Amino acid sequence: MKRLILAAAFSAVAFGPAFAKPMACTTENMAKSTAAMNTMPEGPGKMAIAKSMSKANTEMSKGNMRGACKHYLEAQAAPK
Repeated sequence: MKRLILAAAFSAVAFGPAFAKPMACTTENMAKSTAAMNTMPEGPGKMAIAKSMSKANTEMSKGNMRGACKHYLEAQAAPK
């Protein structure tokens, strides 16, 4: 079941040029995603992405990369 959920997250439709395909969970890619998110127009999609990215940053600051990656995948799968 976990593999199915992970596969669905990786195959989610992208929501912008920087999000054209699911990106690996690295600090550099998270920074690129945050920069791309900042150029998006305001709306519920941007708010959902910002919330997930905030959670990812919090987990990363705690040293929990597994949790950070989980929230990063949520941000990538968020609706536009």
